[in-house]
Amino acid sequence: MQKRLLVLGIGNILLKDEGVGVFAVKELLKESWPSNVDIIDGGTFTQDLFHLFEQYDHILVLDCVKGGKAPGTIYKLGRDDLLYNEKQSISLHDIDLLDSLQMVELMGKKPSLTVLGVEPYELCWHLGLSPELESVFPKFLEVVRTEINTILKEWT
Repeated sequence: MQKRLLVLGIGNILLKDEGVGVFAVKELLKESWPSNVDIIDGGTFTQDLFHLFEQYDHILVLDCVKGGKAPGTIYKLGRDDLLYNEKQSISLHDIDLLDSLQMVELMGKKPSLTVLGVEPYELCWHLGLSPELESVFPKFLEVVRTEINTILKEWT
């Protein structure tokens, strides 16, 4: 059976840079991907989506990440980084995500998790990214594409 990858963009597009993950999946959906790659706009992500996780071997989450570095910094995090890195600010999305993964594990499936995120510049009521994140958005998309292809190559 072919392994499956879920690329899940989460965030609130009404809160400027908070929506970077959703903006990223909207761009990725314009491209062709293998049949074992699903790209989904998870919005503000609730545990209502947890049932999807049991269908996948790897979940790649795209989100804004407050890690305390300069705006536009791109992060790559694993499950342990979300659980044990005291310098990493855990958002409500991360808590829901971890809870959802634990629920899926209780059902007998343990997908791998990678989070690719960008340090936000500004979180306020506004549709669209700040100029600071707009300038790094193409680089973020390239990092995402590279990560997707790396995961797929590991499976061959």
